[in-house]
Amino acid sequence: MKARRVPMSRSRMSPVRTLPGRLLHAPLRLKVMAGVVVVTLLALTVFDVGVVITMRRYLILQTDRNLQVALTLTKPTLGSLISEGIPRPPRQSPHARLQTTRGITPANFKMPALPGDFDIALVPARGPTVVLEIGTGAAGAHSLVMMRPAMDMLLGRRGPHTVLIGNSGSFRVLSARVSAGFLIVGTSLEQVTKTSDQIGLIVTLGSIAVVLLIGLGVFVVVRRGLRPIEAMARQADLISGGDLTERVATHNPRTEVGKLGAALNGMLGRIDASQQQMRRFFGDASHELRTPLASLRANAQLYQQGAVQNPDEVDEVMDRIVLETRRMGRLVDDMLRLARLGQHPDQFREPVDVTAVVTGCAERARIADPARTWQVRVAGGLTVTGDQELLRRAVDNLMMNVLVHTPAGTAGTITASGGDDGVTIEVSDDGPGVPPDQLPHIFERFYRAGTRSGGSGSGLGLAIAAEVASAHGGTAQAAPASPHGLRVTLTLPVRAGTHSAPELAATAG
Repeated sequence: MKARRVPMSRSRMSPVRTLPGRLLHAPLRLKVMAGVVVVTLLALTVFDVGVVITMRRYLILQTDRNLQVALTLTKPTLGSLISEGIPRPPRQSPHARLQTTRGITPANFKMPALPGDFDIALVPARGPTVVLEIGTGAAGAHSLVMMRPAMDMLLGRRGPHTVLIGNSGSFRVLSARVSAGFLIVGTSLEQVTKTSDQIGLIVTLGSIAVVLLIGLGVFVVVRRGLRPIEAMARQADLISGGDLTERVATHNPRTEVGKLGAALNGMLGRIDASQQQMRRFFGDASHELRTPLASLRANAQLYQQGAVQNPDEVDEVMDRIVLETRRMGRLVDDMLRLARLGQHPDQFREPVDVTAVVTGCAERARIADPARTWQVRVAGGLTVTGDQELLRRAVDNLMMNVLVHTPAGTAGTITASGGDDGVTIEVSDDGPGVPPDQLPHIFERFYRAGTRSGGSGSGLGLAIAAEVASAHGGTAQAAPASPHGLRVTLTLPVRAGTHSAPELAATAG
């Protein structure tokens, strides 16, 4: 039977796979502290290595200078040694054979004062090595006398160089040609190595202490700096529970934390206002729909219970039902139009003859109320880019606002003019007007000014006009008329000329 391969357990693989995820989901203070510590550690490591390397180069450079000084001071003394003759060991003595191998030291030879501890030897062309000076160190005592086999490789090299001699360690050697052969000066690098190691240890321990202090300092500073943000996060969690009246704690507005708090409070304020507006909208919509629904229910119950038997009474009940149905239909249409305007403000873009639109709206207003006086002043050749039906509905709503909410004898004025900034459509009346404290609210949905006459409208006409203006990139404003009454102004940006469909789409975008 073929053995089945058992897949690796997920529990065994999860630590490796989830390690990056854990690091990514670590608290912000730990991420900041870890980042600062890592960067500091890398910087200090580079600094420490640079310090040790620079210090070692400096010490070797000083050693090379001392070697050159020792070589310069020793050269003049070689004249007396050469004039007296280089000593040679007896040929038959066993001790002489040892000296011939290791080198000999001349008697009554005095070395000048040297700037350090050096091994100095004279290597003649023939014969044993003459040891002129032996360093006090144990390694130096056997350095030059043991290096005869490698002497040929060292002689004649230019400048100081480092050699490794058996177990004696590293030596810095400088050689020079003299009349009797080669003069070699060397010194052990043991002290240089010890000094470099000591400096490396000191800077390493100091760097570790600095990293620990910086990590602790960053942790404390970041913890104190993030404390206001953490408090905001806790307050935001409480606010997300549903209480939008709460606000986060305010701080210095010049700091980033203060700006964040102000932005959060502003956002919460807008959300709270939007929800209140939505609740008010639903309440107003329910109130507007309740009246026609109650009328429909009452008339239907009258007919169902047989309270109306006369055909004329039945016709009257049916007329009331049709009237309330139309009223509900207009209300629902207005609500849907507002919703669609908010969702797709740039859905339709085409050249619109504003002169013809305003003139047609004024004619319909005269037909709707022949007894009312209208003054119409419309400039010719006014054109914008937009939706003709929406613009017509907006102007109709402005004029219907005058017909519905002003007394019968009120005169109205409609003007349309153009300029460099756009097209301005203005509808005014000399009716009772709107109190100044209510003017900022007349474009709200289902809002009715208390002092306006009539009051049979749904309260959506001006809201639709404002939404249409906004959808076309314009504005809607209301102000008192002179000497009394209300003036509503729509300002639409100009998109002159006839454009093709792609050009209109680009303009809309």
